[in-house]
Amino acid sequence: MATAFAASVRSRAQDAGRRPGGLLRGHLVFGLALVPAVALRVLVMLGYDTAQLYWYDSFTYLDTAVHLRPQGAFHPAGYSWFLWLLRPFHSVELVAGAQHAMGLGVGVMIYALLRRRSLPGWGATLAAAPVLFDPSFLRLEHAILSDLQVIFLVVAALLVVMWREEVSTRVAALSGLLVALAGLTRTAAAPLLGLVVLHLLLRRAGWRRVAAAAVAGALPLLGYAGWYAQHHGRFALSGSDGVALWARTMTFADCSVIRPPADEAVLCPNGTVADAASEYVWAPGASLNLLPGGRFAHNDLARSFALRAIAAQPLDYLREVARDTALAFTWEPVRHPARVSPTTTFPRGSWPLPEEQPLVGKVRREYDPGIRGMSSVEPYASALAAYRYPWFLHGTLFGVLLLAGGLGSAGRRRPALLPWAFAVFLLVAPVAALDFDHRYVLPAIPVACLAAALAAVRPPGRAAPAAVSAGR
Repeated sequence: MATAFAASVRSRAQDAGRRPGGLLRGHLVFGLALVPAVALRVLVMLGYDTAQLYWYDSFTYLDTAVHLRPQGAFHPAGYSWFLWLLRPFHSVELVAGAQHAMGLGVGVMIYALLRRRSLPGWGATLAAAPVLFDPSFLRLEHAILSDLQVIFLVVAALLVVMWREEVSTRVAALSGLLVALAGLTRTAAAPLLGLVVLHLLLRRAGWRRVAAAAVAGALPLLGYAGWYAQHHGRFALSGSDGVALWARTMTFADCSVIRPPADEAVLCPNGTVADAASEYVWAPGASLNLLPGGRFAHNDLARSFALRAIAAQPLDYLREVARDTALAFTWEPVRHPARVSPTTTFPRGSWPLPEEQPLVGKVRREYDPGIRGMSSVEPYASALAAYRYPWFLHGTLFGVLLLAGGLGSAGRRRPALLPWAFAVFLLVAPVAALDFDHRYVLPAIPVACLAAALAAVRPPGRAAPAAVSAGR
């Protein structure tokens, strides 16, 4: 019966598309939702006089876009390539506008894939609603940060590889390439390539398609690592993985248990206490920051210590990761670290730039002479401030959707399995590698919505025998 219902839904959708005006009527609910989503983004562009720039991430991205060489610490260059494409316009406001369009594109891709998978228009629209209406996503779109590009590429990869039941070699290669580009935008997304390859293996797509995805994804990553090695003498995607993982261990490391060798013992906790693992990266008194040459000069040593600490205290490590990951599901927002104020509202005020930093002036000269601190603009800012998006939709409902997607992923042919695996990885990997951050949760939310919606769709199967279909 369920199979017959799904076939009936697909047939009605096809018939509607053939009738004059049927296509518009078939997508009326989503069209009605898209109008206020566009209006909100226009209001954001009017409500703030420029894009939001963060010290020092935004300026590092912009500087890399000008000079096109891999940055030696945290950020790979994928997002900077996007900024380089828009550099001739010398406008960070244009970058924000393009990202708002990408945010709408993410919602459209989610909706399109779910309709393709026979979900009704209202259900597909509901799944796309968080990325269209959550202020956290709109503020991300308005900031010079890599997060929105990661979300766009990840959802695009899922759209490509899941659009048809049978995946062609070209489609498999394109999905691998899109995931690789997401990994070159943020290194935490690079292992998603393995999930795509595993998905194709479980679907028995054939060795050519599996190889196409693996090669198309691996070549850009390897090429970038080689480019990075030319500039920094190390075959890697970034120079901060060891520093980040070392900071993760500082919340539980006990050197009486770890017993590190003498060269690593200098990285043991030294009494400096921070309220979150990521704060140890920047804490002046932390053991890593007391070593000569700067924290990133000791990345390999920090990684070695961190891996030794995790091997010696695996349960402590897992406890810390689980505890911090759980912060994503709270009914009310939790400050983590304490200096961060999580919110799903639009703020009013002004945010000056650290003009004393030489990089600010350098980027202003080389990328956009009009770069300045962001300020809210009335009366648009007051209209935005009146917009409310409950936190439980951002946190607790996210947990419910993740659970629903997981329950609906049972069986290797369930369509929800791949996006659900993406969502879990995107949520947990940053916590396991460094720390929890409310901003780091955002890439997992759209794919969790996609997984939960797909979990409600019965996969197409073989036609029922005549006796069954006749109700006998």
